[in-house]
Amino acid sequence: MNGAKANTSSANFDGQWTLGLGTRFGPDWPGQRCGAKTRRGTPCLKPALKGRTRCQLHGGRSTGPKTIEGRQRVSEAHLKHGRRTNAQIAADRERAQSNREIWAALRERVALMVADGTLPPDYKI
Repeated sequence: MNGAKANTSSANFDGQWTLGLGTRFGPDWPGQRCGAKTRRGTPCLKPALKGRTRCQLHGGRSTGPKTIEGRQRVSEAHLKHGRRTNAQIAADRERAQSNREIWAALRERVALMVADGTLPPDYKI
């Protein structure tokens, strides 16, 4: 083009504004809309997917796995580490309970030693 302007006469654009007019989703579109509440607080204007009530952005694409195998696959795919699994949480609780019991026994022992005079009265653990 080397500095020359492109030919943008109205003849090039005649009829182009009507292309797809029947399939556009404007305010007068008669189909079912998604209707999910957007971050602005207005309903979503995208069309709902066939057989669904929401668009693909608001949960209409998939309802997730239904079988036990499918759910297990998703669970394994989302596991980044084992620190927050149910088994690990239970082990952490058991360890914390054991630590509490140890500290309680230590406090009792220290209290007895302070009472016997083995430790000074202002001794702190």
